Amino acid sequence: MKINFLWLLINVSASDNSFNCQTIILDKSFLVPDLFTSIKQPILSRLEEELDPRLGYHNISHTLDVLEQAEEIAKHENVTDKHDLLLLKTAAAYHDSGFLFVYKNHEEKGCEIAKENLKNVFSEADIKKICGMIMATKIPQTPQTLLEQIICDADLDYLGRKDFEPISKHLYKEFITFKIIPEDATWDHIQIKFFEMHHYFTNTSIGKRNKIKMQHLDIIKERSNWPK
Repeated sequence: MKINFLWLLINVSASDNSFNCQTIILDKSFLVPDLFTSIKQPILSRLEEELDPRLGYHNISHTLDVLEQAEEIAKHENVTDKHDLLLLKTAAAYHDSGFLFVYKNHEEKGCEIAKENLKNVFSEADIKKICGMIMATKIPQTPQTLLEQIICDADLDYLGRKDFEPISKHLYKEFITFKIIPEDATWDHIQIKFFEMHHYFTNTSIGKRNKIKMQHLDIIKERSNWPK
């Protein structure tokens, strides 16, 4: 066994001035972060510190949620290749990084950031896959691969969850603040049209989220007197 680090711990007894020496061997992995940790920490720190505080939806919490959901969906979709999982998680960490600079067409800007930050980490082919995943999340979503389908479903996972309403309110406020929609727009009508346009791609999200998503749609239609 290769020893990477040696720690000598000295315990001193106050009662008899005696001491014991205990040698603890720590493997290198205990001290050095794994590859994904070293990839995600810089971009997540930037998002947390530099994103416009008026971004009530596209903030660090959303990125962390997408990252969590992408990993969960991938597990149920039997994505076991470690390199594919690394690319997926990296894309999730970077998918909204473009908001550091722009609102509209932030996906393209996110790809630019990823290409620059990751050029010494991944091959050109891998960066192309990461950018493909980032671009697939652009509305309307256009995933072409399973990994792209997973990140798309993770990005809009909240549509089929119980915390949909508060998240939706944050998105509405953000849209008004950044003039994505006019102040006199009927938010429920916009949501209905979006719900009817959207669909989940993976079997996992279809089975796990679609039922509750449709329940939300029915509630929105009822309260807004949407014609049947």
